[in-house]
Order: sequence, then structure tokens, then C-alpha cells
Amino acid sequence: MRTIYDKSYAILIEKLKAVRKEHNLTQLQLATLLGRDQPYVSKYERSERRLDVIELRNICKAMNIPLTEFLAEFEGQLEKEGLE
Repeated sequence: MRTIYDKSYAILIEKLKAVRKEHNLTQLQLATLLGRDQPYVSKYERSERRLDVIELRNICKAMNIPLTEFLAEFEGQLEKEGLE
């Protein structure tokens, strides 16, 4: 199985989408904050493109959430799902 389709990766992406929506940001607004185009956000949110840790950090910074906080919440969700 390719890791991009792994359950834990799907949870990561869902968490990123949820945080974006909690911050009332559209894909276009987030992309603008990142200095990217809207398809960049769309592609990772649809798991068509895999994120690396630097990109994840930049996305968190753009949404004013510390990477460590995001990762702690992500780890909590994985544990809740039995994927620790």
C-alpha cells in the first residue's frame, strides 16, 4: 500500500482541512498566504500530492498554529483511531 493512501495520512489531511475551515480560510486564501496557487492546496487536500514536513510547517505557520500543537492534536487523533 502506498503511504499517501494510508489511514493515518488521510487523518492528517482531514485535520489540515478542518483547521483551515476553523480559521475561515478558503483554499485560495490559504494558498495566497503560502505564496502558492489554489491548486496546490486542492491537490494536497485531495491526497493527489504528498506533503513534506517543511510544507506542513509552512501551512501551520500560515494558519497561526504551532507545528508542535498541530502534531500533538494529530497524534491524539491517531490514538483515538487506534493507529498509534
